[in-house]
Amino acid sequence: MKKTYNVGIIGPGFIGRVHAYGYENLKYYYPEAPFRTRLFGVCSGREETLKKIQDDFRFSFSTTDFRALVNHPEIDMVDICTPNILHREQILEAVKAGKHIYCEKPLVSCLDDSEAVMAALKGFRQVHQLAFHNRFFPASIKARELIDSGRLGEPVSFRIAYLHSGSLEKNKAMGWKQEEGAGVSLDLGSHIIDLIYFFWGEFSEISASTRILYPERMNKNGEKVKVKVEDYFSCSAKLKNGAEGHIEASKIAAGTQDEMKYELYGTDGALRYNSMQPNFLEYYSCKEEESGFRHIPTVSRYKESTFPGPKFAVGWTRAHIHSIYNFISCVHENKKASPSFHEGHYNMKILEAARLSEKKRAWIKTG
Repeated sequence: MKKTYNVGIIGPGFIGRVHAYGYENLKYYYPEAPFRTRLFGVCSGREETLKKIQDDFRFSFSTTDFRALVNHPEIDMVDICTPNILHREQILEAVKAGKHIYCEKPLVSCLDDSEAVMAALKGFRQVHQLAFHNRFFPASIKARELIDSGRLGEPVSFRIAYLHSGSLEKNKAMGWKQEEGAGVSLDLGSHIIDLIYFFWGEFSEISASTRILYPERMNKNGEKVKVKVEDYFSCSAKLKNGAEGHIEASKIAAGTQDEMKYELYGTDGALRYNSMQPNFLEYYSCKEEESGFRHIPTVSRYKESTFPGPKFAVGWTRAHIHSIYNFISCVHENKKASPSFHEGHYNMKILEAARLSEKKRAWIKTG
């Protein structure tokens, strides 16, 4: 008999539905896993949202009070899918209740909130993981394998960017990601900072700048308000391993969709990837110069999964499903998950150093 874990989701908006889809479909993608998940509880501040989500996913329990969900005795794990400005309070309540916690990135919205979470985690024995799902594409897993095997040699340089175009339209009403406590550095920048950290380790120094495209925009009530968070984030960075490079996050990049791309250059080889062609990782070996960059098909090659098969095209949601699988596996095996909240805290420290760098117009050491 497989162990079943009851899941409670706080915030059933777009990303909450993505996570719900992931839990629902684990049984198809990982039929041999020794566990199953059940969508047990859901929390939203709006009754109409709760009714619709219950009709779609058949949750057993719903509430408008996240504390009622977190403290429900039948819920084993809490999944936080709310705006990051709300994460601190919800994480602290889940820690207090002794639940396993899966949380959307970034960890919180500021370093003070992150420090509060770190203090609460002292002595906490349950599993916690952030949804930095870009680690969980087959191409990212393969890239890490090539790096760990020494195929790139000594690190030299990198370029990484996450580009959208959704904020180019001047008269489009702002969403919560354009309100105070958010911004493109937290939304997209956190993803690519984590990915460079995943590939090549800790940062040593950083220099950053941001841009607000339009000083004023319309809010959701149709009122013109001052814009307080950035649409564009640019950062030069040095890593502890000696590599130097550039990080860019934008929601004002005309012609882009959801484009995350990187280049990693070492003394013996290089890697290139673009999320618009997610089924292939490009690899260059200095020992095979005449072959140039070659396409490594990574498609759906997860060693833990047999469905639908290793040769079928991969998609954006698939990485979220594998991230959730990683979390549940760690819960089931009683081991620490990665990316953990501690890694999320490190991510917040790098973002805070970037903010300080812009303020001082100087390079900032990151420890």
